[in-house]
Amino acid sequence: MSLAPDPANPPGTSRSTSATIQPNILRCLVTVADERGIDLRPLLKQVGLDETVMRSAALRVSYRQGSAVIRRALELTRDERLGLKVGAAQHLTAWGLLGFALMADDTLQHAIETGVKYQNLSGAMVVWSAATSKEDEAFVLRADLPDPAMDPAVASFLSEEAFASVVTLSRLAVDPAFAPRAVEFSFPPPRQLDLYGALFRCPVRFGAPTNRMLIDATWARTRMPGRDPVAYASTLEMLDAQMASRRDQQDLLEVLEISVAQSLPAIPSFAEQARRHSTSERTLRRRLADCGTTYEALVEGVRRERVEQLLLRPELTLCDIARRAGFSDERALRRAVRRWHGTSPVHLREQMRTDRS
Repeated sequence: MSLAPDPANPPGTSRSTSATIQPNILRCLVTVADERGIDLRPLLKQVGLDETVMRSAALRVSYRQGSAVIRRALELTRDERLGLKVGAAQHLTAWGLLGFALMADDTLQHAIETGVKYQNLSGAMVVWSAATSKEDEAFVLRADLPDPAMDPAVASFLSEEAFASVVTLSRLAVDPAFAPRAVEFSFPPPRQLDLYGALFRCPVRFGAPTNRMLIDATWARTRMPGRDPVAYASTLEMLDAQMASRRDQQDLLEVLEISVAQSLPAIPSFAEQARRHSTSERTLRRRLADCGTTYEALVEGVRRERVEQLLLRPELTLCDIARRAGFSDERALRRAVRRWHGTSPVHLREQMRTDRS
């Protein structure tokens, strides 16, 4: 998955490359697939997420890794509504401290606003925002995709999972009778509609301008049964500390990605990167481990991003692409693309062009 160019970020790096997302969705996806007799662990291993790594509380995954696993899971299960089922299978305990903070919050609306504020700690793969409607005081929760041009099947999965999890968690934390006023999805109407009505218990619209959920003011103002101002305040202090640490980690990843991207086809050695950061190799390696990644994995992500960008340029031969992405020859490029996508560069190029047409 490649994000559209962002003027705030230099070319060659994007949010999809950095490992910054808690893998709550993937962990739940594995559980749901297991119940259907489908083992996703070999697939996770292919993208660098073996079983030991997946059990690590410090694990972070990238949008690319997450999207690749979701796309393949949809193919294996042949379940177009897999996102609804994964969202409905979640629990606040998977969110750790943030889940505890939400349960200790004052009202449902404020709990959702707290979740939006700290969404980078929740494992969210959509971009959340929330506001109260000026027209009728309904509380509106919106879920935007990180990349509007992403695979439509993955986009539908993420949108469904997002709202299904909000409804499920609200019923667990507030009242089993909770139901939104309406849910709107930007994707076209699916063939099967029964699951939507059964889960959301409200009108569900498709082909809308944005993905959003409308919650009546009465539900939004409902007090949280476990509200505790002292526990809430102390938990927020810890969440703020985690957010500050996350920003430092993200800054490090982005600086390294930019450095690699700007140096291609040459690749700066790890020792050179340590010198640029005025630190020791041991310290830099530890900081990357705290981010849940390695320098080798980061370089791999940037090169993969570059190859995908270059494949969209029809005037470039595979030899040209191999050279510009820092591969020794065309054979090395073919091996890398096969490892990343399970197909050849020629087939991937055709597929990418078809997807964009």
